Amino acid sequence: MEKFILKYFTLIRTLIAILVGVIISVVLIYIISEMPAYALKQFLLGPVLSVSRFSNVIENASPMIFCGVAIAIAFQAKQFNVGAEGALFLSAAVGTAFAVSTGMPTVFHIILVLIVAGITGAVWGFVPGILKAKWGASELVSSLMMNYIAYFAGLYLINSHFRDKNAGFLVSIRLPETAWLPQFIPGTRMHLGILLSLVFAFLGYYFLYHTTTGYEIRTTGHNDKFARFGGINVIKVVVLSQVISGMIAGIGGMTEVMGIHHRFNWQNSPGYGWDGVIVAIIGRNHPLLIILAAFFLSYLRVGSQVLNLMADVPSELVAVIQAIIIILITAEAFLSKWKYRITMKQAELEEAGNESIA
Repeated sequence: MEKFILKYFTLIRTLIAILVGVIISVVLIYIISEMPAYALKQFLLGPVLSVSRFSNVIENASPMIFCGVAIAIAFQAKQFNVGAEGALFLSAAVGTAFAVSTGMPTVFHIILVLIVAGITGAVWGFVPGILKAKWGASELVSSLMMNYIAYFAGLYLINSHFRDKNAGFLVSIRLPETAWLPQFIPGTRMHLGILLSLVFAFLGYYFLYHTTTGYEIRTTGHNDKFARFGGINVIKVVVLSQVISGMIAGIGGMTEVMGIHHRFNWQNSPGYGWDGVIVAIIGRNHPLLIILAAFFLSYLRVGSQVLNLMADVPSELVAVIQAIIIILITAEAFLSKWKYRITMKQAELEEAGNESIA
C-alpha cells in the first residue's frame, strides 16, 4: 500500500485538494443559502439534468483542453508561459480574416484556416521563446505583455478591416459555411473542435512521453544544466516549447470561432488562456489529466451558473473553489508530513527485509 501511495502521491494529493475544495464549497452553500439542500442539488447535479447544460460543459471544456495542453508543454520545459490567451485571440482574428477572404471546398478550407491560425500562434509563441533563450528575458513578463499586443492587434484587424457593417454590434463578417466546423448533435452546439481538442491532448501526451523531443523538453524542465551536459540543445528546446504552445492555443481559439460563433465576436479577452493555466496546474501538466481537469472546471462553471439562476447563491462561489484547489495543489507543504512518514515507514520495512535475508 505504501509503495502505491508513494508512486501516485502527486495524483492522490491533487484528488485530495479537489475533494477539500468541494467540501468547503458545500459548507459555504449551507452557510449562505436559505435552502441549502436544493442549492446543493442544483450545483452538483444541475449540469447533468439537462442535455443543453451538459453539452455546455463539454463545449466549455474544449478550449480549456487546447490551452491547458499548450501551457503544459511550456511548463514541462520549465517555461512559465502565460501567453496562450494572446496567441488564442490573435490567431482567431487572423484565421477569421483568412477565412472570410478566401473560398474553397469545405475540407480544404477548414484545414487551411486551422493551419493559418496555428502558424499565427506559433509565430506569437516564438517571440517570448527566443527572448528567453537568447537574452534571458523573463518569459512570464514578455508573454504577459504580448497578450495586450495580441488583444489590441486582433481588435484592430477585425474592427477596422473585417467588421460586418450590417451587424448591430462589433463583429466580423460571417465566415463562409465552408469554414464552419460541423455540429454533430442536434439541439446543442457540440462541434468537431471538441474532438480535435481530445486529439491534441493525446498527441501532446505522445509527444511529451514517447518522442525524443518530448524527452528533451522534460529533461530541460527538470534540470537545464544536466540537459546541456547531456548534449541537449537547450535553446532549441526553450524556443520549440513556446512555438508548439502558441500553435496549439491558436488552433484552439480558431475552433471556437469556426464551431460555435461562425464569426469573430470577441470584444473582450475570452479568458480561455487563463483557464488553461488553471487546468494545467490541476492536471499536473499531464495532457491526459488535463482532459479530466478541464471537464471538472467546466462542470464547476456550469454548476455555478445553474446555482446562480435556480438558487440564492452567487456564481462567484466557483472562484473560491478554484482558488482553494490551486493553493492546495501548489503548496508543497500540503500533505508533505504524510508523505515523509510513509517514506520512512517504507524504508524501515525494506531495511528489515534486507536484514532478514542476510
